[in-house]
Amino acid sequence: MRRLALAGLWFALVPAGLFAEEGYVDSAICATCHARQWETYRHTGMARSFYKPAPSNQVEDYSKNNTYYHKASATYYSMTVRDGHYYQAQYQIGFDGKQTGYYEKEIDYIVGSGNHTRTYLTRGANNSLIELPLAWYAEKGGYWAMNPGYDRPDHEGLRRHIEYNCMFCHNAYPDMTGVAAEVTGYAVFPAKLPEGIDCQRCHGPGQAHVESAQNRRGTIVNPARLAPERQAEVCEQCHLETTSFPLPNSLIRYDRGPFSYRPGQPIADFKLDFDHAPGTGHEDDFEIASSAYQLNKSLCVLKSAAGKLICTTCHNPHDIQHGVQAEASYNAVCRNCHAGTEHVSTGDCVSCHMPKRRPDDVVHVVMTDHRIQRNKPARDLLADLAERRDLYRGEVVPYRPLTKPDDELYLATAQVIESSNLGAGIPRLAAAIRNLKPEGPEHHVALADALRTAGRCQEALPVYEDALRRSPGAVDVIQKMALCKPSSDLLRPAVGKAPRNAKLWTQLGLALVGEGKTADGVAAFEKATAIDPDLSEAWNDLGGVWMESGDRARAENAFLSALRVEPNYAEAHNNLANLLSGANRFDEARYHFEAALRYKPDYAFARYSYGLALGRAGRFDEARTQLERSLKDEPTAETQEALGMVFAAQGDSAHAIEHYREAVRLKPAFDRANLSLGDALITAGKASEAAPYLQQAARSKDPAVRAEAQRLLDRR
Repeated sequence: MRRLALAGLWFALVPAGLFAEEGYVDSAICATCHARQWETYRHTGMARSFYKPAPSNQVEDYSKNNTYYHKASATYYSMTVRDGHYYQAQYQIGFDGKQTGYYEKEIDYIVGSGNHTRTYLTRGANNSLIELPLAWYAEKGGYWAMNPGYDRPDHEGLRRHIEYNCMFCHNAYPDMTGVAAEVTGYAVFPAKLPEGIDCQRCHGPGQAHVESAQNRRGTIVNPARLAPERQAEVCEQCHLETTSFPLPNSLIRYDRGPFSYRPGQPIADFKLDFDHAPGTGHEDDFEIASSAYQLNKSLCVLKSAAGKLICTTCHNPHDIQHGVQAEASYNAVCRNCHAGTEHVSTGDCVSCHMPKRRPDDVVHVVMTDHRIQRNKPARDLLADLAERRDLYRGEVVPYRPLTKPDDELYLATAQVIESSNLGAGIPRLAAAIRNLKPEGPEHHVALADALRTAGRCQEALPVYEDALRRSPGAVDVIQKMALCKPSSDLLRPAVGKAPRNAKLWTQLGLALVGEGKTADGVAAFEKATAIDPDLSEAWNDLGGVWMESGDRARAENAFLSALRVEPNYAEAHNNLANLLSGANRFDEARYHFEAALRYKPDYAFARYSYGLALGRAGRFDEARTQLERSLKDEPTAETQEALGMVFAAQGDSAHAIEHYREAVRLKPAFDRANLSLGDALITAGKASEAAPYLQQAARSKDPAVRAEAQRLLDRR
């Protein structure tokens, strides 16, 4: 079985009313009075940022070259159109060389204009949205490749839910009225979503402006009339991402809804942005949503008067230029300050001082680096890049100066929420909570999560309890608390409050099985799979219970259901392999053992299980290889005993005794290892040494071990 990972669902603690965003209208009405701006804007990338697939917006080839093989996860992906509907499917080639695990999901929405890339989303359980693994990239005439973060053996598959921060920057604000009333374990969205970033994302809610008889000034925001800092923040709300890798890059204030930012407000009233500490090797990072972040590093910005150079100095958001026309326009802007300083005959400032590069986080894209530099980096900026997988471990620093009394709480929370600075962050956050005494539970939850992540569950539990006192019955707090203290008594009331939360049902099932209430646990797992058939953890846990109870057929179907959803689920492969090995289906078992280890090379238990299966099949040299590697990754008494059994089967009693002794040293009450050691010592002519080990085994609760130990004692 596998424990569930729970996201930091801060929004579960926010009153549902904060999700209802009032004052917005259908932005198509803007075209009535602003036809020219509407017509040019609808061709921009922002206007085409989110939409349903249709023949009118199709640029990909769904009929030829529509299959992609991802070598790292040994999974095929195919794109098809059928009866006017668009689909992405995944499958693998099984042990017998035939297609297995075919699973198809309809494409409900596309994220991305296609200028650089397109990502595909499908509707999941409870009106969630799930990102599909395969993406389309415009470079080189268009090609298929994995989405960012998926080009690895153990990628997320169909488990990457779209959160509110994703929708915040890739679309107009959805009407969330009443949507978040029930906690489901992930972000949920209304059945109808807007398509594309609309006018109101930069101009604010338009209802008052539309209803005003004269469309009076002051009923709508004109960013050009804002103070330079506020004007820049209209763009920075989405184009100032310090990093997309775990840090965190920002935290929305806990008293704000996820879609409550309004142009003209200080953005620090809505969220706080964070960055890597100086001198930690991230000065030259370049990422896809970092245009404003990079621009703000430029001396042209740092040394010029406030507002002299902001995004709209070069870009007209209503009409983004491209090609030769764009180059001429941008170079002309440079000459406004640098007239007469041209040092090349072409007068092309941008290609040298703002070169195109591959972002570190989206490596199949080429785009302009908006950091204006005297000299561009001395390397091939367009060379292919491998995806970065490093995790930042260091201090998290504020991007802007902190000005509010409770900002230290957010800065301390930022240290721990992605485990960037866990060691120093835990005492810092604890001190901030003591000193500033926040009324809400969110910072307490962050501290408890950090303690749990650090393996300090006993310290985390009272902090979770404090959070629950501040938000009685908060489902996500109970879920996280139950990771430290699995209890059906704790989880049942939460299930009653959130009956559509499939992860919560799965967690209840684990608690019930752990308490010996197997039938109730099975019912909870079945409830989870009924709510969310794509919750692979629930299928795997259900298979584990059925396997332990001896119902092989149902167990196999459950494991296959888990793998159909998540082909690279190492634990499910290992469980299925053990089931098949026990049924003497070694070739199939071998396929799944090797798959488990391909996706999780340091999976010591899978190597142990594989070694046992190889030993049963008489492949002793291969068994030794797997067991020795398992010992290297995780030295356990069980693996030592198994390795001793392999040596014994090969007639090498000396090495067998050596490993049995080590098993007993690691786990003195390990009855089976004591029996094996006693037996081996007798066989080696050392009967006098065998007695204490056989006497230990003779006290075993396992009748077979007890009887064999007594037989050997009597024979001795």
